[in-house]
This record gives sequence, structure tokens and C-alpha cells, in this order.
Amino acid sequence: MGRFTIKKRDTFIDMTPMSDVMVLLLTFFMLTATFVKKEPVEVNAPGSVSSINVPDNNVITILIDKQGRVFMTLDKKGDLYGVIDEINARFNLNLSQEQRSAFAGASSFGVPISQLKSWLSMEPAQREAYLSSADIKGVPCDSTNNEFKVWIETAKEINPDLKISIKSDETTSYKVIKNVMNSLQDIKQNRYNLITNLKKVQAIDE
Repeated sequence: MGRFTIKKRDTFIDMTPMSDVMVLLLTFFMLTATFVKKEPVEVNAPGSVSSINVPDNNVITILIDKQGRVFMTLDKKGDLYGVIDEINARFNLNLSQEQRSAFAGASSFGVPISQLKSWLSMEPAQREAYLSSADIKGVPCDSTNNEFKVWIETAKEINPDLKISIKSDETTSYKVIKNVMNSLQDIKQNRYNLITNLKKVQAIDE
């Protein structure tokens, strides 16, 4: 008897449904992703055993590094334009359109208002390097020159729905943090979030 051979057939798999699912997933993640702005300084927040989600939008974040320097950032470009226009008019800075755009595109800011124009005239890489340098003093927040309150009041005037979040380094002096909190209290901003890292709690054996 002759051998019986099975005719081989090409296996065809329709990849169209899988491609559709991948495109849908990619679109979902792109639309729901939250982009975190780069922080000018490294801030290691203290640990906490409880967690409350910080709002994702309409937020003004106050960064306090281990040296006690204060930096600030807003999450909406429209608010940044509104704030810089108000500061520009109030302090007669005569900022150009390019400088206004530079402020709106900056990840954070933390220079005295008197140095704002020269800082915005730098290239983007130079601005970031300047904020990270040890020479910078941050936003003034003391009894003799408290520009911190000016920035917060201006931001709240531009967007009354702004929520305030404070992120300080775990080694920052409490005196500095208290000074920031007292400044917020002076302008009747008594509600804010303190950003911490979730600390793991070890189970106690009974």
C-alpha cells in the first residue's frame, strides 16, 4: 500500500481584533495619564501610615527642600499665564511675550521677583540648572520680604478653585515649615494637603 499523506495547509491567524484592542488600550492610557512636572530639587517626603489622594488638577504645589528653600509650581498653563501677567503688571517687570511663555512652560519657579526677568531670559536648560544650584535662595518667605504670600494670593485670584499642596523634605527644619504654614494662615488659606510617602506598617504578632 502506498503511504497516506496529509496535505499541509497554511495556518492563518487574523490579527485585526488584537490590533484594535492594542490601539484602544494605548488610547486609554494616553487620555488618562497624568504627567508629573520635574521638580527643581530633590525632596524626600516624610513617611506616613495613612494615605489620602492628592488632587490631580487645579493644584498649586509648594516644594520645600532640605535647605529650607521654597519653590512653587502650578499644574495648568492658563493659570501660569494669568499669574505671570498679574505679577508683571503689579511689579512693572516689562516682561516680553517670550518671557511670559518661558514662565508658562517652566516646570517650577523659585526666584525673588527682582530676579524673575533675568531668570526667564535664560535658556530652558540654564533655568533648570539655576534652580538646582546652591546659590539660589528660593521664593522669599520671611517677615521682611514675604513674596510667597504674594504668589499664593495672586494664584488664588486667578483660579479660586486652586488647592494647595505642601511637599517638604523629611530633614527640613520644622521652623521653615511652620513659617510657610503661618504665611498661609495670614492670607486665610487654612486648608492644604501635606504630601508624604506611605510607610509600611509591620504586623504585630499576638
